[in-house]
Amino acid sequence: MLTVLILGGTGEARRLAAALPPGLRVVTSLAGRVTQPVLPPGEVRVGGFGGAARLAAYLPAERVDIVVDATHPFAARMSGNAAEAAATTGVPLLVLRRPGWTERPGDRWHRVPDLPAAAVGVAGADRVFLTTGRQGLSAFAHLTRPWFLVRSVDPPEPPTPPRMATLLDRGPFTVAGETALLRDHAIEVLVTKDSGGGMTVAKLTAARDLGLRVVMVDRPPLPPGAVTVPTVEAALEHLLGAGAA
Repeated sequence: MLTVLILGGTGEARRLAAALPPGLRVVTSLAGRVTQPVLPPGEVRVGGFGGAARLAAYLPAERVDIVVDATHPFAARMSGNAAEAAATTGVPLLVLRRPGWTERPGDRWHRVPDLPAAAVGVAGADRVFLTTGRQGLSAFAHLTRPWFLVRSVDPPEPPTPPRMATLLDRGPFTVAGETALLRDHAIEVLVTKDSGGGMTVAKLTAARDLGLRVVMVDRPPLPPGAVTVPTVEAALEHLLGAGAA
């Protein structure tokens, strides 16, 4: 039985695990950063590997035949570890990355390379909707002027901005709901990562309709030479065509 290791935590990873044929051993690895993750079918391991070297040791020990990096587009460290471990062991690596977003007429996007640059971009604002995840809040912790509405699945940990309200919620979200949220909190600026996917559409559409400025954090680059596909269907075609089933 061939073994596919999916580095998961995204909807695409769950759909891929569900779509792979029953003749495979499918193992999905989750980082364990969310307290109640949505689990995929098949075997699941929770907790990081502890770096590229330990992942490289895991692959032959578990007789992994191919690794699919279906982590979040901003999980740069895990993607780098996966590429290094695959190169060390010779195990094939496939990267599944949903496409990012492009501006549409009416959008007021300001692209920045990282979270510190995003903090510079909102330093003069009064009310900011921050949807970059709870682990990136330290980049905004020094700002004293803006009031931040922070949305995350789990409660954030310090350091956090001094003027902040937390909204614990998990998508998918609707345009009507996002529009009401932005209006009710008198939001001036939306800060988000270019993660792509359906959950991002609603808040960007609402911001466009309301004429709000959006600070968009660009994705980190993929490891050089990575074989990358944009959809679950393309990943399945690649895996099945490569003889993984």
